[in-house]
Amino acid sequence: MVCAGRFSFLIKLRPQSRLFCASTTRHGTIIPFRLSDIGEGIREVTLKEWFVKPGDKVAQFNEICEVQSDKASVTITSRYDGHVTKLHYKVNEVALVGDALVDIELEDGDAKVVKEDFEASEVPFQLHNEIVGDYYDKNGRVLTTPAVRRIAAENNVKLKKVPATGKAGRVLKEDILAFLEKQKGNHSTKSIDAVQVFERNDKNENIARNDVEVVTLKGYQRHMWKTMTQSLSIPHFAYSDECDITKLLDLRNDVKDFLKSEGISLTLMPFFVKAASKALEKYPQLNAWLDEDNQSLKVFRRHNISFAMATPEGLVVPNIKNVQELSITEIAKELNRLQELGKKASLPLSDLHQGTFSLSNIGVVGGTYTKPVILPPQIVIGAFGKVQKVPRFDFEGNTITANIIFVSWAADHRVVDGVTMAQFSNLWKHYVENPSHLLV
Repeated sequence: MVCAGRFSFLIKLRPQSRLFCASTTRHGTIIPFRLSDIGEGIREVTLKEWFVKPGDKVAQFNEICEVQSDKASVTITSRYDGHVTKLHYKVNEVALVGDALVDIELEDGDAKVVKEDFEASEVPFQLHNEIVGDYYDKNGRVLTTPAVRRIAAENNVKLKKVPATGKAGRVLKEDILAFLEKQKGNHSTKSIDAVQVFERNDKNENIARNDVEVVTLKGYQRHMWKTMTQSLSIPHFAYSDECDITKLLDLRNDVKDFLKSEGISLTLMPFFVKAASKALEKYPQLNAWLDEDNQSLKVFRRHNISFAMATPEGLVVPNIKNVQELSITEIAKELNRLQELGKKASLPLSDLHQGTFSLSNIGVVGGTYTKPVILPPQIVIGAFGKVQKVPRFDFEGNTITANIIFVSWAADHRVVDGVTMAQFSNLWKHYVENPSHLLV
């Protein structure tokens, strides 16, 4: 259920009483508040921040915690009234779909509602396919986590042979490490825990892993891995040009201080975004998604312009919705909002979905040239370099100082031809070099 751009998760409970805490307090029944399937292929999340602690009273729709998937940040809210009795995870720990996040103590009347709500459901918790897929080893159907499965796979260990000490027969990380320690004799648990284990490089030489820091990809980085792997299967072609943005700089500098006093930071990006939207009005076929299976294009009337953003947890590509209806100032406000969320790596799914056309500004970090990579299922992306003061000739042959940026467009050559891309770029360039036309 989506509420104001955030997710509220429903609890899927088994009708058997074993899902409730074995004992109750004098106040009411204790139930586990579980991480439900949130779709989008999300199977695990990282706990970013708790908004409650044991003993706190919570009501329906109160915020419980914020979690980070490989696609977005999500705030989890409570479905019930009660008191928090236990937090099951620490900040930065990974929780799987189906895991209990907190225990909530309910009043007896509320506990009855919980049971009745579930009994109306047709899908038992234990048989929920989305959860079974994450919890069980494909061969032995052993209750465990992806991290433990990875350690077992790297060491060729059958999980069903590992003595389990976790709740409900779950194989813990400590179990697999103890098993490996026993198998390898006098090696310490620390050495097995990927710190001093020896590995072979391409020359078959032994290298001590205590010389290497192993960093596991998570959050936005994992999503970037998947997306870019898909992106590089697209047959790209590139088209590049340069633009004289002297007039644009004059206009921006003339109004930026006034907007700053209104709490709005005005960069060049809002102008680039609006210019792209204006050009798409004449070339709407570039504002589209490619359906590879049906060999067709889904062309959008709305211009949801995506832009690449670096965050502390990796690259993300949020989008500004309905740019065709927004002014430069409104685009700047929306850009400011998304940038603030990006600094905290707290962008919700609603800001990351439904982008139709992408832009990237490598110039903010000093880059001059780049060849951008398409964000599927989109078919075009543009990238801009830094502003450079360079000599140029005017129409009368006089040498002048010009403020130049380089722009590179990448397009899916299966559906976009070079002439169309060049014509679009020329129109975008016209608006950037003549910014007053953007205001008409």
